[in-house]
Amino acid sequence: MDYVSVKTIHQAAVALSFAGFFARGLGSLTGAAWVRSRAAKSLPHVVDTVLLLSALALAWMLKLTPASAPWLMAKIVGLVVYIVLGMVALRPGLPASIRAAAWTAALGTFAYIVSVAITKNPAGFFSDALTWVRESAATVH
Repeated sequence: MDYVSVKTIHQAAVALSFAGFFARGLGSLTGAAWVRSRAAKSLPHVVDTVLLLSALALAWMLKLTPASAPWLMAKIVGLVVYIVLGMVALRPGLPASIRAAAWTAALGTFAYIVSVAITKNPAGFFSDALTWVRESAATVH
């Protein structure tokens, strides 16, 4: 399979994974019964497996490693944070306020991961702000 096809599969899996997590989080917080269904619990694993395998294929095709591409390491760390927050957000026994906070933080983490992928910068969407701070500090001295 060529690079463009794998990247398209990866991006589609990202969109499906986000939509699924968003819907499950919202459903969980509103007490929707469908969240506890077999499909709602199984389908995300299929989508996330495709996402992970396509990510590994892209890294292999581009000969990227976390050591050679700091932005890739940032995505991996962000992914671990996202998974932990997602587990808290979808855990039924926890208070709704904690689950809502974890869900919101997970969505923000997801946005950060996507911004790192787009910018190829470990700071992601914070990179412009960091550049502005550096430039401002340089003009003060």
